[in-house]
Amino acid sequence: MDFAPGQLYGTFQKWKRRGVMYLLQVLTADGKIKNSAELQREYGLPDQDRFHYQQLKHYVHSLPWEDLAEDVQIEISEAFSLAAQQKVPLAFHHRYIRDTAAELDYKKLAQQWSADLMQTGLLGEKYGTIRIPGEVESSAFEMILDAAVEAKLDTRTLEEWYCRDENSVPPAYYLRPKSEMLKNFNNNMNPSADSVNKKKWQDAAEEIKKIFKTAVKLLHEKGKMKHSQAKQFLASAIEDEFDFALGNQTPAFLKKCVCYIRKISNIERYIKLPEMKRYMDCNVVDGKIVRDPESHEKLIKLRDEFIPTIVASSNLRVYTSVTHCDMKLGYSQEVENHYVEGLGKQFYEDMIDIIQATVQQNFDTETDSLYDEVLQHLSLCKTYSSFYEYRCEALNLVHKYILPCKAGNINPLIIYGGPCTGKTLLLAEVAKKAYSWIQDEMGTQSDPVVIVRFLGSTEMSSDLKYLLKSICEQLAVNYRYLLQSFPKKIHDVRELFINLLNESSFHRPLVIVFDSLEQLSEGDDARKLWWLPVHLPRSVRIIVSTLPKKHGILQKLRCLIHEEDNYVELIPRDRKMCSQILKHQLLRIKRKVTSGQQIYVNEAFSKCTLPMFVNLIFKAVRNWRSHKDVDDSSLCITVHENIEKLFWALENKCGSKLLSRALGYITMAKAGLSEVELEDILALDNSVMNELMVRDKPHNPLRIPYIFIARLKEDLAGYLIERQVRNVTLLVWANRHLHLISQKLYLHSEEDIHEMHTTMAEYFLGVWSGGRQKPFYSEQQYLNDCLDNESRGLSDEESHFSGEASFDRQVPDQPWVFQCNPLEPDIFFVNHRKMTELLHHLTRSGKTDDLLYGITMNFSWLYTMIKIGQFEKALSDIELAYNYSQEKELKFLAATLRSIKCKVLKYPGSLSAELQQRLLPVASSLTKFRHLLLECDKDGPKYCSIVPLHSSMDMTYSPERLSLSSNYMHVTDILPTFNPSTVIVALENGSISTWDVESRQLLRQITTAQSVILSMKLTNDEKYLIVATTKNTLLIYDNLNSCLLREVEIKGSKHSSIGGSCNVINGFTVSSTHALAWLEASKDVTVIDLLYGWPLYHFHCWYEVTCVQCSPDGLYAFCGQSLNTTTIFHLGSGEKLSTVTSEFSGGFVKFLLILDTAQEVVMVDNEGSLSVWHTAEITNPQLTEDFDCRKEDSDVVSIELSEDQSAILICKALSIELLDTSLWKVTEKFKVKHNERFISAVLSKSGDCIIASMENASSIFVWRRDTGQCMASLQEISGNIVKLMKSNHHNLLLCLTVSGVLSIWDVDIITAMSNIDKTGKPIQSVVLPGRGEQIYTLDGSDVVHKWNFGTGFIETIYKHEGIVDNCVLTSSGELMVTSDDKCSQYVWHTVSGENLFRISGQKISQLLITHNDQFVVSLCEQNASRVWRLATGHKVCNILTALQNAFITTANTFVVGMTKSKLLAVSLWTGSITKKYCCDDGATIVNFKLIPDSPDFVVFITSTETVSIWSLTEETICRRVQLPNNFLKSLEDFEISPNGKLGIISRGDENINVLDLYSGKLRVVHASGIIWRQRLSRDGRYLVYICFRSGEDDDDNGAVSSLIVMRLADGKNIGACSLYKTPTFLALSQRHLNIIVGFDDGSIGTYTVVDRVDAALKIKIATSNSRQIFNNKSQLIRPKCSNSSFKVTADCIWRESTEVFARDSPINVSDPGETTEIAPTKKHNYCYDKMCSAMDCRGQNFAANN
Repeated sequence: MDFAPGQLYGTFQKWKRRGVMYLLQVLTADGKIKNSAELQREYGLPDQDRFHYQQLKHYVHSLPWEDLAEDVQIEISEAFSLAAQQKVPLAFHHRYIRDTAAELDYKKLAQQWSADLMQTGLLGEKYGTIRIPGEVESSAFEMILDAAVEAKLDTRTLEEWYCRDENSVPPAYYLRPKSEMLKNFNNNMNPSADSVNKKKWQDAAEEIKKIFKTAVKLLHEKGKMKHSQAKQFLASAIEDEFDFALGNQTPAFLKKCVCYIRKISNIERYIKLPEMKRYMDCNVVDGKIVRDPESHEKLIKLRDEFIPTIVASSNLRVYTSVTHCDMKLGYSQEVENHYVEGLGKQFYEDMIDIIQATVQQNFDTETDSLYDEVLQHLSLCKTYSSFYEYRCEALNLVHKYILPCKAGNINPLIIYGGPCTGKTLLLAEVAKKAYSWIQDEMGTQSDPVVIVRFLGSTEMSSDLKYLLKSICEQLAVNYRYLLQSFPKKIHDVRELFINLLNESSFHRPLVIVFDSLEQLSEGDDARKLWWLPVHLPRSVRIIVSTLPKKHGILQKLRCLIHEEDNYVELIPRDRKMCSQILKHQLLRIKRKVTSGQQIYVNEAFSKCTLPMFVNLIFKAVRNWRSHKDVDDSSLCITVHENIEKLFWALENKCGSKLLSRALGYITMAKAGLSEVELEDILALDNSVMNELMVRDKPHNPLRIPYIFIARLKEDLAGYLIERQVRNVTLLVWANRHLHLISQKLYLHSEEDIHEMHTTMAEYFLGVWSGGRQKPFYSEQQYLNDCLDNESRGLSDEESHFSGEASFDRQVPDQPWVFQCNPLEPDIFFVNHRKMTELLHHLTRSGKTDDLLYGITMNFSWLYTMIKIGQFEKALSDIELAYNYSQEKELKFLAATLRSIKCKVLKYPGSLSAELQQRLLPVASSLTKFRHLLLECDKDGPKYCSIVPLHSSMDMTYSPERLSLSSNYMHVTDILPTFNPSTVIVALENGSISTWDVESRQLLRQITTAQSVILSMKLTNDEKYLIVATTKNTLLIYDNLNSCLLREVEIKGSKHSSIGGSCNVINGFTVSSTHALAWLEASKDVTVIDLLYGWPLYHFHCWYEVTCVQCSPDGLYAFCGQSLNTTTIFHLGSGEKLSTVTSEFSGGFVKFLLILDTAQEVVMVDNEGSLSVWHTAEITNPQLTEDFDCRKEDSDVVSIELSEDQSAILICKALSIELLDTSLWKVTEKFKVKHNERFISAVLSKSGDCIIASMENASSIFVWRRDTGQCMASLQEISGNIVKLMKSNHHNLLLCLTVSGVLSIWDVDIITAMSNIDKTGKPIQSVVLPGRGEQIYTLDGSDVVHKWNFGTGFIETIYKHEGIVDNCVLTSSGELMVTSDDKCSQYVWHTVSGENLFRISGQKISQLLITHNDQFVVSLCEQNASRVWRLATGHKVCNILTALQNAFITTANTFVVGMTKSKLLAVSLWTGSITKKYCCDDGATIVNFKLIPDSPDFVVFITSTETVSIWSLTEETICRRVQLPNNFLKSLEDFEISPNGKLGIISRGDENINVLDLYSGKLRVVHASGIIWRQRLSRDGRYLVYICFRSGEDDDDNGAVSSLIVMRLADGKNIGACSLYKTPTFLALSQRHLNIIVGFDDGSIGTYTVVDRVDAALKIKIATSNSRQIFNNKSQLIRPKCSNSSFKVTADCIWRESTEVFARDSPINVSDPGETTEIAPTKKHNYCYDKMCSAMDCRGQNFAANN
């Protein structure tokens, strides 16, 4: 027992064996002793032990009640706060501790290990030797020593290794550490001493064991030592472990334990083999090796008595195996391997079972954020209260405040005090005891609610809005208050908080504890305390704590609450009380200080009496030994010094590098680290492993021993505490003071911090998981290798790699979620540790790519965050990553997620499809999205089976906007910068402002002393900002610091001015080191040195200077002048080099372009005339091209050189021209409409698009260069555009409107719109070939468009004479037959685009082509229909009956169609009606379909609402099903499954009607909207339909309808995708389940279905060449669209019964009765062969494909 009376009586030892081991087991929670009957019932104590019960009761009553209750609470707290983190069997640790001379507190360590997730026991044939005790009470030790002398044993070794310690209570002898007893122990400088020391320790250990064994046996035999006491000395480590792990445990705990017993058959037979000593206990008797009978007896007792007893009372898993030795070799290695393999398999299966059983228990709380927040604070409350030592007056004052009172106002109570005064511990104690205080006062019928928040300890508790929200949620749950929704505004949340306070009552009072108000963030003015209620309801108590001088919070509280009684100050206690607390703490662990040592303790307490200081003194003196010297330096006099000394002492134990990195990792972690994480991360740290591997050679796996983590926790107990976060126990600092000191000591080097953040980022990324080996570089090995390599003459690179190797660190994989069942992807556990830590470390380690692709653009992360309700957190993380990396993809992604928020929150599974629709159009411009799209392809089908292949969605892109002034006239100039979100703006009032456009924050501002600003420019490096003013001065500013460096006045030379008047600055330009300025009507250019700020010289020109341009290298200046003249100067010397003049000298040089790659300069005058000069010889430029454009009455507005210098854009007021610089020709020209004028125009980055704005227009227009088509018109909501300029730094477009609003558009995103092809008219029909990657569309125009299925680009346009009515394809898609409203039919070769021949004469209502591609059926409504041969154009037969909605049967024998009330089957060979069905009773046929798998059966619906199956061969009705009344009132569509079993009927409502044609049953499946169109897949497994949204879904940001795929087998929707345009046509491909949707703007969208049920067969996206995102090029190359035109003259004219071929027709003229095998002409031969080759190809594969 752990109390004094138990030391003298054996009865208490019996109680221990029955399970009564600790004081807390005999006490209730409030510290009172349990009655005798209760103890007898719980532990089976006999009646005769009542005397000893009275003895125990007397002892308990002798203890002060508060101390006793505290003792109990601390023990209970330790029991409940044990962390389930260790996974290594306990036996390993026990043996390690035994071998290190018991330096740790074994009992406490074992208590912690007892709470492992599982205990694994391994029991073989060896019992083991006795263990060496780390400490023995002096009475027992001296008794053993006397017995050893009596047995004539040499006791010198025992006396040498054990030393008496008077600081122990009672005095005891302890085993000296090896470092004291062995010379050069663990000396890295002398590794050879290790073997000597090891031998010395082994000899000493054997001698000590021998003495203990002999002496204890002797004492036991003489009756001087009880059996239970002797057993403590004679038991082996394995018996201790089994007794501790399995004895006195609950059944729930034993369910997590596994015991493996292994027996070796006939082991005594092989005892002589040397290796058998490893497996059994042996003795040498009379020269013979025999089995130790005593050890064997103890083993049998343990194995055959103790374990079966445990099994009988619990569900303990026990496995017994018998190993049979080899008859010749005995226990061979093969036998050993066989056993280990079997044990490993069984162990793996057991661990899986136990883990799954444990995991299921935690699943319910996985996504409950409120539960997690409350649990974290309660966990901290329990931990902090266990450290509370003071019994101060403040606790009594708080106790009094909490109790109900009848009169007076109720205000919050404020606890304040300096750092380390114990505020947090006090409030934790208050929160723990408040419930019992109120119940003691008001009775057990009251049910108080206690809420505690340690502000700053969690993310939610630092932000005021989240803090109040979580408290409101907790109040609502406790008081059963129904919350419909949370208000969004912070003031409304505070109002809700006040209202919920009023829900408390006399019987359900409320206590709220806020610790550390100073930890609130500044947001929402939280520190002004406006949210804290001052006047409280009578049943509410609020207790807060704060520092007295932090953020002025205490002062604000005094302004709110004036009563002094509401303030409690925590002041340091006196020295005497501190000494009493220290004494109490030491006695609790059976320690004390001697009178001599007490002097130094008192001296320390005279300097400081803070609670934390007292605890630090306790940490220091608990390890004092009475024989060790203590002096003034043994104790420090400040908290800070004591903490540092504690850390330094740990460095000596664990190693400086290991400790510094371990504490550094814990400190830099965002929320702390678990023990396993700390162990894994230290294993990844090469500097730590280098320190541990000084004497050992590295080996796989490379890990650190767990003993270092155990030692760290042991020595920092109370400072490194445990807290529960999301079912994980994390190690964190107990207070911020410890955190700051650790940061100061171990996180001061930027290089180390970066390296450590990188290591942690790699750990949570899982970089080195799964057996991937991390390189390990040994410094000692490197030094040794350097000496060897130097002698061998190896190169530096070779010598470097010789000291490096790679090792497996055995770190776990880090997925975003842990899935329990791969077939149920929505059932998972979130890896909250990765969620919390990874972003934090990636942003601080500079791993931008991992930040982008590992988190923010990782589909699994996005889906998981949305699934667990953390959408806003995901957005904030993306914005944080954008602020760090400035990657425009992140900004676009954040905007995209906001736009689909409603959709994905309602249906998280649709995330992949929604992202792909919006990101595919911009993937060619924003290339980093390709990674995210690939992940959507890979992981998206787990949750949504629709995968968009090509998206035609128009961008809903909104630019960043900033209001600069009320009118654009006030804005003088705008400059973009390297930072895409930063601009510099000059206003007419003389102010220059630097703005962050995204945050709309003013970064800095300059005032130019009331000077009017003309313009401003930045140097290329943005070091200088140069401003021109109306005072003829240039102001040179330091751009970064916004300070004026120089002011330079610009003066002309004596005769430079034309006209002689004083002129203002006309313009200026800058290079990296110079500024060049000129005045109006001046011939001189002033050159200014920017570094020194003074004029260098003047450039004297021939004529009036109009523009100046510097060369990119800064060597030359080109000065444009009147009369189209340009002079070239050397910028460094001022020398005039040459002058050139264009022959068209009527205008002036307005722009100069320098093509440095081609060594050319381009002069553009005000009228648009252009001359090109070759400047390879700078002193003698040569004219190469000259253009005269003076005929056009249009001035040049702007000019731009493309990025690759291959084109020049010249924007004039009335036109835009593009010049090819390689040919110097105008390649494209765009003209405006009447009364319109261009303001400005720019090129896209690739040069494929032109972006322009016009006068009096508020839109930005985007044109495609190749087609001239206007692809987009972007509306500027702030008014008409007056200025348009481009920033080449980030390819941005700056737009200023009349209202003074600046908009910044991303050109890459704008030009991505040009990748979407559109016909301009609604798609009316889609035709697909049987195979191939083409799509053919009809849109009511005179053309057919051929699209590429994968890219979505239009490849060919087939022009017709009239509007195209019908279109059919052969199965291969090589031949196409069309008809138009001009009574013409066309046969096209789709590869070449050639119109092979044309037939005129009849208007066609429907075109059909046979399944063998040989014949075409042209149906007419008025004239006779015809069947004709596709290869020749010759008629086969006429069909005299007009058919509607006709089909050709699969066997190519009949054309089946409707006419009035009849269903007819017409022969394809004769044209006669061979089969006919007429409705009875005047009914009409509404719709009919052929059954695909049964070509001789037709399903049709009649007006009498019956569904019938008609057999063509037998001409009979096989089955008839009656539909409900009025069912066909609004029939929309009708589909039949391939086997004819199911019919799918839609009626224009929200229901899908599934009719079983065999049983006649009708099943109704509710859709998510009004069904517009449906299509059944060819295999009949899936129904694809489009439904329009209901009114309640108006918040889906422009989505007008949804595309949905339903699996008919279970009626489940397996995929949904929003459509943001109005659909006009829906089609499904035949071979794969590919979906094509036509839209009203003439675009198409393509999708595929990947159902995870058959994903192995369907998933083809990863290897598909059709996805444009797999193209490695930065820009997708658009194929040139070809145009194919029709033949002007017809090749054949149809008349009533004959056809007449033209003479030049490729088809021979023949009579109808003649055979068609006529030798063709040359022209006929060409077309005939072309068509036949296409048809033969299809004919060869027809049977196989069917």
